[in-house]
Amino acid sequence: MATLASFDSFSRRWSIPATVIGTVLIAVVLNLVVYAIGTIAGASFDFTVDGTSEHVYALLLTAFTAIPMLIGLTLVALLAPRWRQAIPAALVIAPVLAIATIFFMTTPTDFDTASTITLAITHLVVAVVTVAGILALRSQTTG
Repeated sequence: MATLASFDSFSRRWSIPATVIGTVLIAVVLNLVVYAIGTIAGASFDFTVDGTSEHVYALLLTAFTAIPMLIGLTLVALLAPRWRQAIPAALVIAPVLAIATIFFMTTPTDFDTASTITLAITHLVVAVVTVAGILALRSQTTG
């Protein structure tokens, strides 16, 4: 029985980090698929900043997907066992931030229409996948 107890303890200890990392990886993969489809559809992902031409590369999209999600989901995972309202708050805050950033980061730029639509969809992917991850964390942190 000691082996089963050890495995159960190991499983519980790693399930939350696995959920956080797995959620982030799912969002990154989905957003890279969206990016590829956008590229096929003719999105250039080019924009200008202070007269300089810039480009949203897949690596930048990966970072802009992974870093905020990793920080946010880790924060939720750490707060949820100590603060009962962490999960309900995160279920509101995360999608609102993901969707709001469409209007602060994507639409104000001079992207072509295909790029704007593609990048807006990536924000929606982050919103949906993050909510799924938070719900998974809820089931793990509320024993």
